[in-house]
Amino acid sequence: MTRMAFDAGSRDEDAILLARYATGDRVAARELVERLSPSALAVAQRMLGSRGDAEDVVQEALLRLWKIAPDWESGRARVSTWLYRVVLNLCTDRLRKHRPAQMPEGWDAEDDAPAAVEALQAKARMAALDRALLALPDRQRQAVILREIQGLANPEIAGIMEISVEAVESLAARGRRGLKAALSGKREELGYADD
Repeated sequence: MTRMAFDAGSRDEDAILLARYATGDRVAARELVERLSPSALAVAQRMLGSRGDAEDVVQEALLRLWKIAPDWESGRARVSTWLYRVVLNLCTDRLRKHRPAQMPEGWDAEDDAPAAVEALQAKARMAALDRALLALPDRQRQAVILREIQGLANPEIAGIMEISVEAVESLAARGRRGLKAALSGKREELGYADD
C-alpha cells in the first residue's frame, strides 16, 4: 500500500488528532470535525451555491480523510490543506455534473417593515455575490473564495490548488475584476448608491 505524506509538520494539531483517530479515538475524530468542518463547509457552499450540496461534499471529503488516516505521514501539507483540496475537487466534479437552479428575481414577497427591508437588502447583496461568484471560471472562483472570503494566505492557497503563488495572485486578481464587472451595474439596486 502506498503511504501518504500530506502534513507540513509534527506540531500540526490536526495531524495529531488524525493520528489519534487512526488508533480508534472517536473523541479525536469529533474534535477534528469541529475544527475543520465550518471552513470547509463555507468554501463548499460558496463554490456550489447550495448548503445541502455543500454538506454532502464536506461529508464525502471527511470520509476520504478517515479512510486515509491510518496511512497519514508528516512532511508535505497540513491536514486542512489536504481537506480544502479534496473539497474543491469534489465541488468542481459536482459543478461539472449539474449547475444549481437559479431562482427567478422577485420570487420572494417583501415585507415593508424597516428591519425586513434591511434583511432583504443584505440577502439580495449576498445572492448577487453568490451569482457573480458562480459565473466566474472555477479556478478563479476557488482563488477568490479561499483568499477574499476565507482569508487564507497565497502560499497556503497555492498548496491547496497545487499551483504557484504567482498563479494564485493572477487568478484572484482576475476573479476580483470579474466580480467587480458583474456587480458594477447593480450598485443602486443593491443599495450602494450612496457609498
